[in-house]
Amino acid sequence: MSDSAARPARPVSLFTIVFLFAIFGAFFLVIRWVYIPAARSTVNAPAENLPKELAWRADSIARRNTLVEARAAELAQASRYGWVDQKAGVVQLPIDRAMELTVQQYGVKK
Repeated sequence: MSDSAARPARPVSLFTIVFLFAIFGAFFLVIRWVYIPAARSTVNAPAENLPKELAWRADSIARRNTLVEARAAELAQASRYGWVDQKAGVVQLPIDRAMELTVQQYGVKK
């Protein structure tokens, strides 16, 4: 058995580890104390000369309005009947009705 394997860690090693943790802690405290985020992010700055397909990205209000419109369109589509492919006989059903039909088709039969 090796002589160095049985010895406990030297106090210098333990002191070094504690010192490094203290340095990292002090660094994070200084960064937290000094760092002040910008009041207006460049992402939310009004963009000029944006193409029409990217206008929704201009600011937070435009993104919010686009999200509201998209959710309304999804809700309308999820709650109505319609043809997806009439030749193939594929229809669009409201989600509740589709779940009922699936339970009837694959449910336990007595």
